[in-house]
Amino acid sequence: MLTMKDIVREGHPVLRQKAVVVTSPFSEEDVKIAEQLLEFVKNSQDPEIAAKYNLRPGIGLAAPQIGVSKRIFAFHVTDESGNLYSYALLNPKIISHSVQMTYLDGGEGCLSVDRDVPGFVPRYAKITAKGFTPDGSEVELKLKGLPGICFQHELDHLDGIMFYDRINEKQPFEPPANSAVLR
Repeated sequence: MLTMKDIVREGHPVLRQKAVVVTSPFSEEDVKIAEQLLEFVKNSQDPEIAAKYNLRPGIGLAAPQIGVSKRIFAFHVTDESGNLYSYALLNPKIISHSVQMTYLDGGEGCLSVDRDVPGFVPRYAKITAKGFTPDGSEVELKLKGLPGICFQHELDHLDGIMFYDRINEKQPFEPPANSAVLR
C-alpha cells in the first residue's frame, strides 16, 4: 500500500521529466503501479484509512509522483452531478478539447507540493481523452468540470509540468482569457 512517504516532493528530478510510454501488453509491474495509484487516491478519500495512515486527501496521482517515470495515472473524483470517475489509466492522452477554458476559484493543490501556491490554473473546459485500463481495454472519456481539470493536472505530471507552471506570474488571480470559473 502506498503512503505519503512514497510520494516524491517538488524539486525531485523525476517530476520534471517527460514520462515514457508504457508498452503493450502491459507488464505485471505496470499494472500493479496503476492499481496502487488508484488504491492510494481511494484510501486518501476514506476518512478512517486516511487518518490511520496519515494520508493527505487527493483526487489524482501520477506515476512520476511515486518516482516512476511512466505514463500512468489514476483519478477518483465525482462531477457536479455526483457521477464518479474512477480510473487507473496507462498511456492517457487528450484527443480533443474545447476552446473555452476553465479554472478552480480556489486554485489547485498537489500531493507532491507541501505548500499553498495561490493563483488560477487555466485548463480546457471540456476534453475528450483516451487511455488504457490495466486489463488493456481502451476507454474514451468526455470530461468537464473537476474530472476534466484533474485529468489535465495528472497528464501534466507525465510531461514534467507542475500545476503552478501554468499560473500567470504577474497576475496570478487574473481569470484566464475565454474562461469560466469552477467553484
